[in-house]
Amino acid sequence: MRERMLAGDLYLADDPQIAADSERAMALSHRLNTLDPNDGAARREVLTELLGAFGEGSDIRPPFRCDLGYRTTIGARVFVNFNLVCLDVAPVTIGDDVLIGPNVQLLTPTHPVEPGPRRDKWEAAQPITIGDNVWLGGGVTVCPGVTIGENTVVGAGSVVTRDLPANVVAVGNPARVLRHIDE
Repeated sequence: MRERMLAGDLYLADDPQIAADSERAMALSHRLNTLDPNDGAARREVLTELLGAFGEGSDIRPPFRCDLGYRTTIGARVFVNFNLVCLDVAPVTIGDDVLIGPNVQLLTPTHPVEPGPRRDKWEAAQPITIGDNVWLGGGVTVCPGVTIGENTVVGAGSVVTRDLPANVVAVGNPARVLRHIDE
C-alpha cells in the first residue's frame, strides 16, 4: 500500500510502513512543538530531520502538524507562522521566499466520492506546489492538486481549489483572481 501511496494511486492507510512513517512524523512534530520557542537552532535541527528539505534561513513557528514530513520540501528564506497543518501524503513543494500566515492548511489527501470505496477506507492524494515569493494569508486552505504560481498573493481565509497563475491577487471561496500584480 505504501508503494501505491507514493505512486499517487488509491491505497489503504493500514500499511505497516505508512504507520511507521506517520509515527515518526508525529514524534518529531511533538518534539518540535514542545521545544523552547526561543531555541531556533533546535527547531531547525528537528525540521531538517522531519522534512524532505528545509531551506537556509527558513523558519516554522510551532505548532506544526504533518502526516509524513519527508514528502514536504521547503525552500530558502520561507517564513511559516503559527499552526500550519500540512497533510503531505503527496508531495508538498514550497518555493523560496514564501510567507505563510497562521492557521494555513495544505491538504493533499483525497477520498472517493462513491460511498462504498470511501467506507472501505480507500484514499489517494494529489501534490501541492507553491511557487517562489508567494504569500498565503492567515487561514488559507490549499486543496489537493493545486499549484500556485510565483509572486501570487492569496487573501486571508481563501480556499484554493484550482491552480492560480503567477503574479496575481486571489481571494474568496473558491479563490478567484482579483487582479494581476505589476512589478
